[in-house]
Amino acid sequence: MIISTTLRSLTLLLAFASKSVLTKHNDSAWHGHLNPNSEAPEPFRPYYVPAGSQAFDNISPTITYSGVWTSATSKDYVNSTLKYTTAINASFTFTFSGTGVEWFGTTGPDHGVAQVYLDGQLLSKKVDEWDSVARVQQRIWAAYDFPRGKHQLKVVNIQPSNHSRHRAPRTGHRIDVDALVVIGNLASTTTPPRKLPRRSWSDDWRPPLTGRGLQGQWTLEQKGNTGVSAMQFAVISETRAIVVDKVEHNVATFEGHPAWAAIYDFSENQAYPIKISSNSFCAGGTFLSNGTFINVGGNPVVEDHTNSADFGDLNGLQGIRILQSCTQSGSPSDCVLYENADNIHLDSSRWYNTVTRIPDGSAMIVGGAHAGGWINNASTNNPTYEFYPPKGDGKSIQMSFLANTLHANLFPIVFTLADGRIFLAANQDAIIYDIDSKSEQTLPKIPNNVRITYPMAATGVLLPLDPAKGYQSEVLICGGSTISDTMAGYDISSKTPASKQCSRLLLTDDGIKAGWSVEEMPDARLMPDAVLLPTGDVFIVNGAGSGISGYGNVANQIGASNAGNPVFTPVLYSPGAPTGSRFSSHGMPTSNIARLYHSVATLLPDGHVLVAGSNPNLDRSTAEYQTEYRVEHFSPPYMTMSRPSFTGTPSRLDYGQSFTVQLTLPAQADTKTLQVSLMDFGFVTHAVHANARLVYLESTISADQKTLTIKAPPNANIYPPGPGWIFIVIDDVPSTGQQVLIGSGANPPIQN
Repeated sequence: MIISTTLRSLTLLLAFASKSVLTKHNDSAWHGHLNPNSEAPEPFRPYYVPAGSQAFDNISPTITYSGVWTSATSKDYVNSTLKYTTAINASFTFTFSGTGVEWFGTTGPDHGVAQVYLDGQLLSKKVDEWDSVARVQQRIWAAYDFPRGKHQLKVVNIQPSNHSRHRAPRTGHRIDVDALVVIGNLASTTTPPRKLPRRSWSDDWRPPLTGRGLQGQWTLEQKGNTGVSAMQFAVISETRAIVVDKVEHNVATFEGHPAWAAIYDFSENQAYPIKISSNSFCAGGTFLSNGTFINVGGNPVVEDHTNSADFGDLNGLQGIRILQSCTQSGSPSDCVLYENADNIHLDSSRWYNTVTRIPDGSAMIVGGAHAGGWINNASTNNPTYEFYPPKGDGKSIQMSFLANTLHANLFPIVFTLADGRIFLAANQDAIIYDIDSKSEQTLPKIPNNVRITYPMAATGVLLPLDPAKGYQSEVLICGGSTISDTMAGYDISSKTPASKQCSRLLLTDDGIKAGWSVEEMPDARLMPDAVLLPTGDVFIVNGAGSGISGYGNVANQIGASNAGNPVFTPVLYSPGAPTGSRFSSHGMPTSNIARLYHSVATLLPDGHVLVAGSNPNLDRSTAEYQTEYRVEHFSPPYMTMSRPSFTGTPSRLDYGQSFTVQLTLPAQADTKTLQVSLMDFGFVTHAVHANARLVYLESTISADQKTLTIKAPPNANIYPPGPGWIFIVIDDVPSTGQQVLIGSGANPPIQN
């Protein structure tokens, strides 16, 4: 099953259209520096030489040709030259040193099929260069992550079938070579894991007080490639997620140009590029009450900075992108992020906004900037919020909190609380906001001068909502920095330590009066990700030990990164354990992939954690710290244990509805530990896990332990209407999650 990812009709889409005028912005949101020679617009094509890589033209002496090859010239070729052949068994051989190689050439109806060998081994049996449209400077084939050293690439033209892979007639059997790009010959493409100091089992490092499902050895496996850099990520079905990036020269292509959105199938570990029209750089996102996924805001046209003027990506600052034609049974390539900029757009420009789903099932879109920059300022700050679908006159609504929290207030931490009000934290401040009265309740400041939003990014979690505790809302905010938000970039160093602080606040009258309680993670982290597990524990991963978010701005940049000292080992936080024993890295594996700016992490329905992304660069780079496409999977100990299972979950649940499932428990399971977790995995970007939520559901097990009666959340404040996942947990061992739609499934209201 997949929750509907398309609204009911185009008529309804247009009914949701903003009542405001689409604002035209010519300001660029790029900051820090420009690409060399990028001022002259050029077509946006896949050919690109990332920082840390080296290009070799087709006439390079490192390339040898066998058989009949013909030279051709055109201003559309790299360096205006190209070599091609139509002779069967003609080949070219390229000797190089590096960890990856990309072959660029042309595609078209008259193109054939090649075989590719690396170091004498057949690597690709059939590389088809056919395309219905003639295209130049296309990435024909690429391979990465082989051992550093000297290698030999051989490409052979073979006899093709009469029809292409799309069953269209083939008019020839040409292959060609325009240029080759070697990855990893100029700089390291991976960052070795730091050597962790030996630690005694102090309070911070002893195994947490959890059930057996989290005790023992975690495992880490690297498999899969997202194709586009995973700046934004959301799980949309049992096996698929949407990945959204900015306009840049990603390795995946779509209709002849670099892609910046994809469907990632985590059951196949395969990425499928999809259509997106506007620049989604630093956008927000959410699901609506009917299950539709939207992606909002972004960046202006980047014609002077990514050579994409002739491609014509649209201004994304007011963009609303709606995921359509995306079903579990259909091809992922059919998915599209629908855009209709003239009729469906935000009221105001928003770069670095946060989106939360509110109790009526619509989206509250909070803050951001009117145009690009780095640290926010009064001239670009957008101290407002708006709704999608629009409410009232559709205009943005002022929020003094967003004006008072300059300058570090982009991507605010926002949660819809169990009483229907909204928690917001930005810079060093926090409030509870009442949408109906438009009133702000000031909360205690974040302790110890720690700033917690971009570019001093921390991560926030709404801790599990438990009916046994009256669904009391409690927030946890971890990481960040004490760097001043008034300092100039050249006065900030990538070496300035990040914060270890985790601040926790119970949002009751007594809890607010008591103020934030403070704990320390084992490692300081800037830009961490906090992932709720079905057990109620929090998996903290990714981030930097020093510096500040972004790229190209500060002193002592590492490559282009404003941050350094990647933190390679995750830590588990157990909210219910006694203070002083809540953190543990016991049994945690250590990665060798730096996950810094533009990284993501999320829970998957089978219970493990997917980690992807990292790109502290203006455009794709293979220098330190490189643009990351590799995907990692962290598996908790429970993944190898006997796990509970259940059947009979309805596809949709009304509030307060009781339903019964058939239950299978592991032998000798302790039913006193049984919990039912309803989860929203959230929309992840820039350390913000928007809408991430866990609600414990009331349940009663039968005497024979074969059925379980479960009660849905009592109202939309506890769990705003929209998609969710149900897990049954026993002894801290969860089942696989089952997808469900909470609420009526109706479209969010349109209010005039």
